Amino acid sequence: MSINTLEKLSILKEKTAGKYKALLYDCDGTLADNMLAHKLSYKEAAAKYGIDLDTNIIDELAGWPTLLVAEEISKRYQTYLPDTFSKEKTAVFFDRYIERTEPIAFVTEHLKSNFGKALIGVVSGGSRRTVQKTLSVLGLTDYIDVLICAGETPNGKPYPDPFLAAAKTLEVDPSECMVFEDGDPGVTAAIAAGMDWVRIDKI
Repeated sequence: MSINTLEKLSILKEKTAGKYKALLYDCDGTLADNMLAHKLSYKEAAAKYGIDLDTNIIDELAGWPTLLVAEEISKRYQTYLPDTFSKEKTAVFFDRYIERTEPIAFVTEHLKSNFGKALIGVVSGGSRRTVQKTLSVLGLTDYIDVLICAGETPNGKPYPDPFLAAAKTLEVDPSECMVFEDGDPGVTAAIAAGMDWVRIDKI
C-alpha cells in the first residue's frame, strides 16, 4: 500500500479501534472507487432521452436509490424518464464498468482488519444485485454480516431507515455503530439514526 493509503488507514483505525460493536459501510464511493463509472452510466442512459446530464447531480444525490435519482433528473430537466430508466442505467454500468471496479484501499483494508472484531454491514442505495456484484469483484463478500440495499426499507437515505435496519438485524444499539460514508445523504441518515460517522472523502 502507498504511504498515503497507510496514513488514511491509520486515521480510520484511530477513530474506531475497540469503540464500536458494528461498522456500517456505504458501498459506492466508500468501499468501491466507482463514482465516475456511475456518473458515466447515468449520462449515457440519459442521453437516450435527449438529456445532456450534468453529472454533478450524482455527487449531490450520492446514496439515493437509482429510481429516486431518475425522478429528480426528470424534475430538474423538465422531462419524463420512464420507469425502465433505472434498469437501463444499471445495464450500462454492468456491461461497461462493474468488472473493472477498484477498491478504495484504505477503507476496504479497514473493513478486513475489523473482521471478527466487530460486526460488519454494508448499507447502500444501490440495488442488491449491483451491490452484491460489486462486493464480489472487490473480494469482500465473505466479510459481510448484513447487507441492506435500495427498496428494502420504507425509506432510503437520507432517512435513517437503512442504518436502523442494519443495527436491528445485527442486534446492536445504534449508538454502538460507526458509519462510513462519502455523501451528504448518507451522513444525514447516520446522524438521524443516532450513529457516529466518518466522512470518507474528507480524510
